[in-house]
Amino acid sequence: MVQPPQAPSTGVTVTVPSAERMRELGGRLAKLLRPGDLVMLTGELGAGKTTLTRGLGEGLDVRGAVTSPTFVIARVHPPLAEGPPLVHVDAYRLGGGLEEMEDLDLDVSLPDSVVVVEWGEGKVEELTEDRLHVVISRSLGEPGAGYTGDAAYGGDGANAGEGDAAYEDDVRTVTVTGVGERWVGEDLTALRA
Repeated sequence: MVQPPQAPSTGVTVTVPSAERMRELGGRLAKLLRPGDLVMLTGELGAGKTTLTRGLGEGLDVRGAVTSPTFVIARVHPPLAEGPPLVHVDAYRLGGGLEEMEDLDLDVSLPDSVVVVEWGEGKVEELTEDRLHVVISRSLGEPGAGYTGDAAYGGDGANAGEGDAAYEDDVRTVTVTGVGERWVGEDLTALRA
Protein backbone atom coordinates (compact mmCIF):
# COMPACT_ATOMS: atom_id res chain seq x y z
CA MET A 1 0.00 0.00 0.00
CA VAL A 2 1.34 3.44 -0.93
CA GLN A 3 1.33 5.92 1.93
CA PRO A 4 0.28 9.52 1.22
CA PRO A 5 3.09 12.06 1.53
CA GLN A 6 3.57 13.47 5.00
CA ALA A 7 3.28 17.20 5.50
CA PRO A 8 6.62 18.77 6.46
CA SER A 9 7.11 19.48 10.14
CA THR A 10 9.41 21.50 12.37
CA GLY A 11 9.56 21.68 16.14
CA VAL A 12 11.04 22.93 19.40
CA THR A 13 11.02 21.75 23.02
CA VAL A 14 10.71 24.15 25.96
CA THR A 15 11.05 23.46 29.70
CA VAL A 16 8.37 25.30 31.68
CA PRO A 17 8.91 25.51 35.47
CA SER A 18 5.70 27.28 36.55
CA ALA A 19 2.14 28.24 35.65
CA GLU A 20 3.25 31.84 35.11
CA ARG A 21 5.91 30.67 32.63
CA MET A 22 3.27 28.53 30.88
CA ARG A 23 1.11 31.63 30.41
CA GLU A 24 4.15 33.53 29.12
CA LEU A 25 4.81 30.72 26.65
CA GLY A 26 1.21 31.08 25.45
CA GLY A 27 1.81 34.80 24.96
CA ARG A 28 4.94 34.15 22.89
CA LEU A 29 3.08 31.54 20.86
CA ALA A 30 0.26 34.04 20.18
CA LYS A 31 2.76 36.29 18.38
CA LEU A 32 3.35 33.49 15.84
CA LEU A 33 -0.32 32.78 15.18
CA ARG A 34 -2.59 34.23 12.53
CA PRO A 35 -6.16 33.66 11.34
CA GLY A 36 -6.60 30.13 10.05
CA ASP A 37 -4.16 28.52 12.47
CA LEU A 38 -5.17 25.33 14.24
CA VAL A 39 -3.42 24.49 17.52
CA MET A 40 -3.87 21.00 18.98
CA LEU A 41 -3.05 20.65 22.68
CA THR A 42 -2.16 17.26 24.11
CA GLY A 43 -1.37 16.48 27.74
CA GLU A 44 -2.76 14.69 30.74
CA LEU A 45 -5.42 16.21 32.98
CA GLY A 46 -4.02 19.26 34.76
CA ALA A 47 -0.92 19.44 32.56
CA GLY A 48 -1.42 23.12 31.77
CA LYS A 49 -3.35 23.13 28.49
CA THR A 50 -5.83 25.74 29.69
CA THR A 51 -3.07 27.82 31.31
CA LEU A 52 -1.22 27.89 27.98
CA THR A 53 -4.45 28.85 26.21
CA ARG A 54 -5.02 31.62 28.76
CA GLY A 55 -1.64 33.06 27.74
CA LEU A 56 -2.64 32.72 24.08
CA GLY A 57 -5.82 34.67 24.78
CA GLU A 58 -3.86 37.41 26.54
CA GLY A 59 -1.37 37.55 23.66
CA LEU A 60 -4.17 37.71 21.07
CA ASP A 61 -5.95 40.36 23.17
CA VAL A 62 -9.34 38.65 23.19
CA ARG A 63 -12.41 39.33 25.29
CA GLY A 64 -13.45 37.15 28.21
CA ALA A 65 -11.62 35.00 30.67
CA VAL A 66 -10.11 31.93 29.06
CA THR A 67 -11.21 29.00 31.19
CA SER A 68 -11.61 25.31 30.53
CA PRO A 69 -14.47 24.77 28.06
CA THR A 70 -15.01 21.23 29.40
CA PHE A 71 -18.74 21.55 30.00
CA VAL A 72 -19.60 23.77 27.05
CA ILE A 73 -17.19 22.03 24.62
CA ALA A 74 -16.26 25.32 22.86
CA ARG A 75 -15.95 29.02 23.66
CA VAL A 76 -15.42 31.88 21.23
CA HIS A 77 -13.40 34.86 22.47
CA PRO A 78 -13.78 37.86 20.13
CA PRO A 79 -10.82 40.21 19.70
CA LEU A 80 -10.74 43.44 21.71
CA ALA A 81 -8.80 45.18 18.94
CA GLU A 82 -7.52 44.14 15.54
CA GLY A 83 -6.76 40.46 15.33
CA PRO A 84 -8.46 37.10 15.09
CA PRO A 85 -10.98 35.66 17.52
CA LEU A 86 -9.86 32.71 19.64
CA VAL A 87 -12.00 29.57 19.45
CA HIS A 88 -11.16 27.34 22.44
CA VAL A 89 -12.42 23.76 22.21
CA ASP A 90 -12.23 20.89 24.70
CA ALA A 91 -12.71 17.60 22.85
CA TYR A 92 -12.15 15.46 25.98
CA ARG A 93 -15.72 14.15 26.11
CA LEU A 94 -16.00 13.67 22.37
CA GLY A 95 -15.18 10.12 21.44
CA GLY A 96 -15.36 10.20 17.66
CA GLY A 97 -13.32 11.88 15.02
CA LEU A 98 -14.09 14.95 12.97
CA GLU A 99 -17.66 13.77 12.28
CA GLU A 100 -18.60 14.23 15.94
CA MET A 101 -17.08 17.71 15.95
CA GLU A 102 -18.90 18.91 12.82
CA ASP A 103 -21.68 20.43 14.93
CA LEU A 104 -19.10 22.86 16.31
CA ASP A 105 -18.56 24.30 12.79
CA LEU A 106 -14.81 24.46 13.31
CA ASP A 107 -14.28 24.30 9.57
CA VAL A 108 -16.34 27.49 9.25
CA SER A 109 -14.51 29.23 12.15
CA LEU A 110 -11.01 28.20 11.13
CA PRO A 111 -10.28 30.61 8.23
CA ASP A 112 -10.95 33.72 10.33
CA SER A 113 -9.93 32.52 13.80
CA VAL A 114 -7.19 30.91 15.78
CA VAL A 115 -8.67 27.57 16.83
CA VAL A 116 -7.19 25.82 19.88
CA VAL A 117 -8.39 22.27 20.56
CA GLU A 118 -7.55 20.52 23.82
CA TRP A 119 -7.61 16.72 23.46
CA GLY A 120 -7.84 17.14 19.67
CA GLU A 121 -5.32 14.52 18.62
CA GLY A 122 -6.98 11.99 16.33
CA LYS A 123 -10.07 14.20 16.04
CA VAL A 124 -9.29 17.41 14.16
CA GLU A 125 -6.30 16.74 11.92
CA GLU A 126 -8.59 16.55 8.91
CA LEU A 127 -9.55 20.22 9.31
CA THR A 128 -6.28 21.34 7.73
CA GLU A 129 -2.91 20.02 6.62
CA ASP A 130 -1.29 22.91 8.49
CA ARG A 131 -1.44 22.80 12.27
CA LEU A 132 0.58 23.31 15.39
CA HIS A 133 0.74 20.33 17.73
CA VAL A 134 1.62 21.19 21.32
CA VAL A 135 2.37 18.29 23.67
CA ILE A 136 2.69 19.08 27.39
CA SER A 137 4.23 16.44 29.63
CA ARG A 138 5.09 16.45 33.29
CA SER A 139 8.42 15.70 34.83
CA LEU A 140 9.44 15.92 38.46
CA GLY A 141 10.78 19.39 39.09
CA GLU A 142 13.05 20.85 41.72
CA PRO A 143 11.40 21.42 45.09
CA GLY A 144 9.72 24.80 45.19
CA ALA A 145 9.17 25.05 41.45
CA GLY A 146 5.61 25.97 42.36
CA TYR A 147 3.62 24.87 39.33
CA THR A 148 0.12 24.46 40.69
CA GLY A 149 -1.70 23.53 37.53
CA ASP A 150 -4.50 25.27 35.68
CA ALA A 151 -6.59 26.09 38.77
CA ALA A 152 -3.82 28.33 40.11
CA TYR A 153 -4.56 30.87 37.40
CA GLY A 154 -8.33 30.89 37.39
CA GLY A 155 -8.99 27.49 35.86
CA ASP A 156 -12.39 26.24 36.82
CA GLY A 157 -11.01 22.96 38.18
CA ALA A 158 -13.38 21.02 35.94
CA ASN A 159 -10.67 18.53 35.11
CA ALA A 160 -9.55 16.27 37.92
CA GLY A 161 -6.04 17.05 39.09
CA GLU A 162 -6.01 20.73 38.18
CA GLY A 163 -4.38 22.62 41.00
CA ASP A 164 -3.84 19.44 42.97
CA ALA A 165 -1.12 19.92 45.61
CA ALA A 166 0.51 16.67 44.47
CA TYR A 167 1.53 18.45 41.26
CA GLU A 168 2.93 21.63 42.82
CA ASP A 169 6.56 20.86 42.03
CA ASP A 170 6.11 19.54 38.51
CA VAL A 171 8.08 20.98 35.65
CA ARG A 172 6.45 20.78 32.25
CA THR A 173 8.16 19.88 29.01
CA VAL A 174 6.35 21.45 26.09
CA THR A 175 7.04 20.20 22.58
CA VAL A 176 5.68 22.40 19.82
CA THR A 177 5.64 20.89 16.34
CA GLY A 178 4.51 22.77 13.27
CA VAL A 179 3.00 20.46 10.66
CA GLY A 180 2.48 21.51 7.06
CA GLU A 181 3.70 24.20 4.69
CA ARG A 182 2.41 27.01 6.94
CA TRP A 183 5.09 26.20 9.53
CA VAL A 184 8.04 25.59 7.20
CA GLY A 185 10.55 28.34 7.87
CA GLU A 186 8.66 29.63 10.95
CA ASP A 187 11.17 30.24 13.75
CA LEU A 188 9.69 28.26 16.63
CA THR A 189 12.89 28.76 18.66
CA ALA A 190 11.46 32.18 19.62
CA LEU A 191 9.26 30.20 22.03
CA ARG A 192 12.33 29.45 24.19
CA ALA A 193 12.86 33.10 25.18
